[in-house]
Amino acid sequence: MAQKRVLMKGNEVIAEAALRAGCRNYFGYPITPQTEVMHYMAKKMVQIGGNFVQAESEVSAINMVYGAAAAGARVLTSSSSPGVSLKQEGISYIAGAELPAVVVNIMRAGPGLGGIQPAQGDYFQATKGGGHGDYRNLVIAPASIQELYELTVEAFNLADKYRMCAMILGDGTLGQMMEPVAFRDEEPIVTVEKPWACTGRGDRADHNTVTSIYIDPDVLEAKNVELQEKYKYIEENEVRYEAYGLEDAEIVITAFSTCSRICKNVIRQAAELGIKVGMIRPITLWPFPTKIINETAALSNVKAFLDVELNMGQMVEDVRLAVNGQKPVYFHGRAGGNLPTQKEILDKIVEISKGGNV
Repeated sequence: MAQKRVLMKGNEVIAEAALRAGCRNYFGYPITPQTEVMHYMAKKMVQIGGNFVQAESEVSAINMVYGAAAAGARVLTSSSSPGVSLKQEGISYIAGAELPAVVVNIMRAGPGLGGIQPAQGDYFQATKGGGHGDYRNLVIAPASIQELYELTVEAFNLADKYRMCAMILGDGTLGQMMEPVAFRDEEPIVTVEKPWACTGRGDRADHNTVTSIYIDPDVLEAKNVELQEKYKYIEENEVRYEAYGLEDAEIVITAFSTCSRICKNVIRQAAELGIKVGMIRPITLWPFPTKIINETAALSNVKAFLDVELNMGQMVEDVRLAVNGQKPVYFHGRAGGNLPTQKEILDKIVEISKGGNV
């Protein structure tokens, strides 16, 4: 049973969700626009006997995450774009050691230090690995404060289930905005045995070892093959998306997080003009909803796709691969922290419906 709804900021909801999911370890470093996650954790961890450390850097923070995860604990770190870039080596180590951890990236505009305004320019970094080596992260993209809560709890469950990093990928708008959220009385926490964890030798004949280094090429190759088999299973079983108005859509929008909210209003405006528009909103950016996009592209009523992002064109590459040449795929993006207006997107839809040069 859900409690009554309370008005909360997105960043604070992430922290509260992590606590409700059983996270008692947080390590991070402040950076706008996600610092409220740290503030909330700093206050709450003292009250519940958890562990909070403001590390001297993002590099230190992610290695503390590695240590806590190796001991079998549920652990969280959060940052924003350039801070997550500094964490990439540690995230690759976490992937190589097959450790469960949750990383939050509330994206800001880039490249470089860029600006503190919202953006979605870290899609490539998040979904293609980001660090060195052949690995993947589970990447989850909430589109509301309610989803931030529910999907953060789920991220901890998935991280434990698959022994890997789960990333919550939001943008500055989502982290800073306030919406009502209804918390559950009891969380659906999945308890996973962790016999591999470094918690002391106990009655075992030998101690556990957690590592990501394999000197023998054949051993390392076998490890990589094992990881890829796990990733393939996840691609087959953990894809999540929202399909919106696809039944008779002539144009299908693809968008995630904040952009998808803007696009839902545009879909209603397009309907008033007699243009049938639907949307596929990826909730998991990896694994990507390739199948539903491919199947939708095969529908006779669908004439084209329009991908909308807060970047110069990143997810659109995966959309084009999924469409596989069946229909044209157009793109509309804004950068630098600018949000696309409803009018911009609607004008693009009108031009596509007319067969114009967009």
